[in-house]
Amino acid sequence: MELVQVAQRAEDLDRAAAFYRSLLGAEPAARFDPPGLLFFRLGRTRLLLDRGAPSALLYLQVASVRERVGALRAEGVAIESEPHVIFHHDDDTLGPAGTDEWQAFVRDSEGNLVALVSHEPPGE
Repeated sequence: MELVQVAQRAEDLDRAAAFYRSLLGAEPAARFDPPGLLFFRLGRTRLLLDRGAPSALLYLQVASVRERVGALRAEGVAIESEPHVIFHHDDDTLGPAGTDEWQAFVRDSEGNLVALVSHEPPGE
């Protein structure tokens, strides 16, 4: 089984498109308006931005949480939780063995909470 799609609330599709285009570094894959649907590709999973969807908590992997948060802060994005290590992976059960898992939380253009995650060698 594989996750195919995640829906996220977006009241203003143009505003959400600009935010996620910048965050993901990718153009939308498709837009159907009406009824108000905007899609981005996240690997093999689709992110659906939908006026009728409830808010979801997305966890998005980035190369470096600290660098990405710095860039988002410079763009005026609200940082809800500064980058921090939440876990060290001794084995590969939930992440690459021998790495620290970094997380930070930001608010998207629609007020939804979005988590950023990276796996980095300890002490970096």
